[in-house]
Amino acid sequence: MKMKFPEDLLYTESHEWVKDEGGEVTIGLTDYAQSQLRDIVYVDIPEVGSEFQQGDSLGVVESVKTVADIYSPITGKVTDTNFTLKDHPQFVNEDPYGKGWLVKMEFQDREELKGLLSSKAYQGSLPEEL
Repeated sequence: MKMKFPEDLLYTESHEWVKDEGGEVTIGLTDYAQSQLRDIVYVDIPEVGSEFQQGDSLGVVESVKTVADIYSPITGKVTDTNFTLKDHPQFVNEDPYGKGWLVKMEFQDREELKGLLSSKAYQGSLPEEL
């Protein structure tokens, strides 16, 4: 199955995607990340109101084979969390850019978005065998 890398999103080298929605961003794990993790069995995401610096670990994803940190692509405050992942962590595998979103955050510095990768640049950073 061919992986998706929507053009309207921004990406991090640590495999998070970011959707700029004006005053806030929606954050999730990329299709590549979920494919590497395989069967996700647990997602630990922060509570609304939690604040993070860019690069901080904001949560953890556990799969059958490993545990991986989720890194904050921006500095800001969590405004919403995808609480359905508590009972349905597989949504991250099934629909990483839709039902599998993780958190929404309002950012402190819009300039941080300029440091994120475009879809093309992110794909270029991935291993050749894709």
